[in-house]
Amino acid sequence: MYANLCLDSDFQPFSEGEQIVFKSFLFAGGEPHIKIQPGFDPTHPVRIAQRLNSFQDLGLLCLAVDALRRMGVRHIEAFTPYFPAARQDRVMVPGEPLSVKVYADLINALHLERVTVFDPHSEVTPALLENCDVQSNHDFIKQVLAQLPAAPLLISPDGGALKKIYKLSEYLGGQAVVECSKSRDVKTGQLTGFKVYSDYLRGQACLIVDDICDGGGTFIGLAEALKAKNAGPLYLAVSHGIFSKGVDDLSACFSKIFTTNSIKTIAHPAVTQVLLEDASI
Repeated sequence: MYANLCLDSDFQPFSEGEQIVFKSFLFAGGEPHIKIQPGFDPTHPVRIAQRLNSFQDLGLLCLAVDALRRMGVRHIEAFTPYFPAARQDRVMVPGEPLSVKVYADLINALHLERVTVFDPHSEVTPALLENCDVQSNHDFIKQVLAQLPAAPLLISPDGGALKKIYKLSEYLGGQAVVECSKSRDVKTGQLTGFKVYSDYLRGQACLIVDDICDGGGTFIGLAEALKAKNAGPLYLAVSHGIFSKGVDDLSACFSKIFTTNSIKTIAHPAVTQVLLEDASI
């Protein structure tokens, strides 16, 4: 039987097991701090749930692990659904850090028994992270499909998503996939165009599947390209909804938007949020 330490009061993914009581706060200098209440059995393995949206979140995780070890806990796992800096998985120009490795090295130093991540951006994260357990997006998308009126085409937004979307298609029994691509200005990073590798979509519903939505420009541009190929209703499913520019512009392009609570809780009429539960959805 696990004991659970959910460091974010808004993120409670474990439905079974004893809940560990604690208090956390920031000192005046900005340092996070935690006080874990005794009363749980330290011989039980402990699962920590934490959404890592800042270095303070990571700091609180590190402090919690240290406090638990000082209380005699030997088996500690962590569920960090959105792994930070996962998109910074290569050095593009001299002078940049390999950011995902920095985060992985810090977490590896905690010597956790297992670190569970949900739908990581690429294979780099699990390759760098010790004792990593990857949860795919398969069941998330299955739940999304159950809420749609008809089976849509699965849309791969770019070449980087192809491998994962074909695995998803296989899991779903061979659901049809349409491949797309995007181009960027290498100097500015601005998107310059989109291509849909299908001549005519005949009014079929389309579900774009990807791991991250940040500002949403990729999906707005892709929606326009799909409509130009006579796509029917458009839907968007992203595992990690950052939505740094809000969702109003996206909602003008998509009939429904789906995401999980891996980063934050979202209350918007255009967004349907699937909750991550028990570190495996």
